Amino acid sequence: MANQQTMSSSQDYSTQRLSQRYRFADPNMDLFFLGAIGWGPAGGLSVGEAFHIAAQIEDGDADSWSRAFEHQGEILAAQADIWLEHGCRRTAGEFRLKAFACYRSAWQFVVPGESFIALFRASQKHFDRAMTELNLAATRFSVPYGHGELPGHFYQASCASAPTILVIGGADTCHEDRFLSQGRYYLDRGYSVALVDLPGQGLVQEQGLHWEPETERPIAAVVDELIARFGVEPRRLALLGMSLGGYFACRAAAFESRLAAVVATPALSRPNELFAGVAKQEADGGIASDVARKNLQVLMWKAGVADLAELTRRWNGVAVDPKNVQVPFLSVLGRQEGAVWQKQTQEWHKSIPSAKKRLVALDAATGADAHCQGNNPLRLVQEVDGWLREILI
Repeated sequence: MANQQTMSSSQDYSTQRLSQRYRFADPNMDLFFLGAIGWGPAGGLSVGEAFHIAAQIEDGDADSWSRAFEHQGEILAAQADIWLEHGCRRTAGEFRLKAFACYRSAWQFVVPGESFIALFRASQKHFDRAMTELNLAATRFSVPYGHGELPGHFYQASCASAPTILVIGGADTCHEDRFLSQGRYYLDRGYSVALVDLPGQGLVQEQGLHWEPETERPIAAVVDELIARFGVEPRRLALLGMSLGGYFACRAAAFESRLAAVVATPALSRPNELFAGVAKQEADGGIASDVARKNLQVLMWKAGVADLAELTRRWNGVAVDPKNVQVPFLSVLGRQEGAVWQKQTQEWHKSIPSAKKRLVALDAATGADAHCQGNNPLRLVQEVDGWLREILI
């Protein structure tokens, strides 16, 4: 493992999400392998399990990635059943959550279609069973939106007056994996937690709901549901957006008045600069690997477009005006992020007129300098928790 090597020259440094190599030469594969390890402390795979899986993967080969993670998921799910038969319900739940993490990783580089959906549904099944076996206070809910529904989970804190954190992922995520990335930590810290898929996330695109510029609209629908169904108080409601969800968070901060605080990692106010950077990378031949091509197909499916050219046309001119943001806002930035992420986050923090705002930049010494702190998710939690205790508590 070449831990400190930089990425290959085909990586576009303006849009990169990692600047060093952890296990795989393929930067997309390396990023999501790092993410799989990062979920470990919250109930995902152990380092030993993750590296066992990695040994079965051919660097840059998407099919070998999917097979290796799915196979390990089958092993862990079978072991969970055995523990359950022996009356060890908690241990069964722990194995089941690991099985979820495997199936979740397995679909990362699978092109849209039956195989993708089968793996995704399997991951959902194991996630919901794990929540039950671990006796976690998880309530699955759905939010009517457009001609479909936005799925989510709500976790009620033991204290009824506790603040609520609404966690929203980005282009590559589903709301269930945000439980391992962030949700469980906040629940352990006494917060209520809401996880949800917005249009174009998870499997919502199956309903014809894709990424949309005015993401304050689905977020408003989610807030409506949280208030009506779970009694969430807006003055105690914070939103955390991650990756492309950083744009969703910026959008909500500008237009959704019922949020008491907003966090973005990183803050993204002009998403088309990112999309255009990826399009340039493709034009320059930088999206050449099997993994990169398949991951791009999934993203175009989520966006509801045929290719990057259509994506950049559709999002041309889309932006959030920072001058509209008065809500307390925390911007978090990992120093491995590419120039687009760095520039927009710093400009956003400088430009928003919020009386209570903070920019946290995390360097290599923090172990949390990768995209969305994927190499150290707990550090993000600590920063968010510490800041919210100043703002909300």
